[in-house]
Amino acid sequence: MEEENKVILHGMWASPFSKRVELALKLEGISFEYVEEDLNNKSAELLQLNPVHKKVPVLVHNGKLIAESLVILEYIDETWKNSPRLLPEDPYKRARVRFWTSFVHQQLCETVLTAVKTDGEAQERNINNVGLLDLVFFSLFGRYEIHEEVLGIKIIDTEKMPLLYSWVTALNLLPLVKESIPPHDKLVAVLKFVRENALKSSSA
Repeated sequence: MEEENKVILHGMWASPFSKRVELALKLEGISFEYVEEDLNNKSAELLQLNPVHKKVPVLVHNGKLIAESLVILEYIDETWKNSPRLLPEDPYKRARVRFWTSFVHQQLCETVLTAVKTDGEAQERNINNVGLLDLVFFSLFGRYEIHEEVLGIKIIDTEKMPLLYSWVTALNLLPLVKESIPPHDKLVAVLKFVRENALKSSSA
């Protein structure tokens, strides 16, 4: 029976996209094997599993490959239906969650990534029922203070965005989340490394 439900997650410890899938699997109580990938030296296995985008996360369930974090999250929700659902049962509510999930993922994620890779004016211009939206939101903004420390910009203003601040604070207090958060100093070091290399590339 265990062989019939073999789940392997290929990820990278600092990737918010990998982290959202890892949290979902733990939230659902799904046993899985985790394979850490080095994105600077991608393994032959990763390139074979995801030949199109060549990136993490990749979920392997009984030999079936699923790529892209949002697609993986919906697959988890639809496959393990006896576990807590990530999406509401009601079609209208599901549609609303999908809309806001897409918004957070596409609009806000793009803004943060642009801020990481730019500086100065360009940077300024781009500035306990856990479900799919919570996972996506937290994976991007759960450690917002790290982005603020490295980028020197305000990501979440507690006075202007009290609801967002309360949301991320509540998620950070969940025991499951606390266990899964990488060390602060390691995340700062990775973000600084990515930023410095991106700035060097853009000025070359």
